[in-house]
Amino acid sequence: MNQNDPSLEPLPPTTPPAGTTLVSAPKGTLTAGDLAELMSAFNDVTGKLQFTHEQLRSEVARLSRELREANEQLERASRLAALGEMAAGIAHEIRNPLGSISLFARMLRDDLGERPEQHKLAEKILTATRGLNAVVGDVLAFSREFRIAAEPLSTATLLDRALEACQHDGVEGWATVTIERPETDKLPADLQELKGDETLLHQALTNVIRNAIEAMVETNASPRTLRIELKRRQLAARDGKRARFACISVRDSGPGLAPDVLTRMFNPFFTTRKAGTGLGLAIVHRIMDAHAGRVIASNNADAPGATIELLLPMSRAAETTQRAESSGPIHAVSPMEAVEQTLPLVTVAGSPDRRLSGAA
Repeated sequence: MNQNDPSLEPLPPTTPPAGTTLVSAPKGTLTAGDLAELMSAFNDVTGKLQFTHEQLRSEVARLSRELREANEQLERASRLAALGEMAAGIAHEIRNPLGSISLFARMLRDDLGERPEQHKLAEKILTATRGLNAVVGDVLAFSREFRIAAEPLSTATLLDRALEACQHDGVEGWATVTIERPETDKLPADLQELKGDETLLHQALTNVIRNAIEAMVETNASPRTLRIELKRRQLAARDGKRARFACISVRDSGPGLAPDVLTRMFNPFFTTRKAGTGLGLAIVHRIMDAHAGRVIASNNADAPGATIELLLPMSRAAETTQRAESSGPIHAVSPMEAVEQTLPLVTVAGSPDRRLSGAA
């Protein structure tokens, strides 16, 4: 290569045409790439704020709904207590003369042993007085002040007694119902043992189970499945603060609850059954209210039927146990499962033996 080749000589610097001014970009000016990156970051932050806003709106709506339900239950409890006081006075006034009528009817029946037609009429009077006396008894049970003798009670015993009572009550079609219940020995410690009045909770659970069975049998539902579950729930308490509850859930595969029934089913003397006083669920409501608990009725979202939930406040010791189980290597659960954990089920065939006290 010839180093003296004039083509290899550097070009002389070019001079801008006359009247042309060179302008260099000042420091700090955004380029198109910078603007694109800034807009992308802005959109990302805006999206996150929008997502957080939607979450907060959803949480506020849920808390408002729970607080409204708690206030409605409190108002209903006040109405039931006032109605109970009035009903108690009326029931006592009826029971006194009713006892005399029943006594004289028995004496008349015994005296008419040799006159079959008249004896049959006296027997009808006695049957009517027994039915009326049962209604008076239900009214008094509903209106009385519930004094809670709270003590630790076995969940297994509570379920066994309630199911046995229903089996021996003569509920038509009991043997056609498949019962699914939790394996109590596999429940967490805070659900194996509850705290409350065993007699009253037995009455409440028995009434709920009986209603579920009757709903399926009277409407010829198929299949007939009664599922009992125990789980933890977290809801707004009376003071508006969130509290932990032990929930006994009774789910049936019946026709479900109509909207007007959902709003009136805990009212005294309201019933859709062919027989009964309509006080069973009103008594259940008062029992749970006396325990500072809740009773919630709803239709099943994924299948026909309805669910009644009995909720008992969990003690601080139970809450501590729950947190300990949630952090352990064996019972580790997600935050959502810690709020509501459904336990395994075992199928138990219905028995033809029947009996129940405290009918709805």
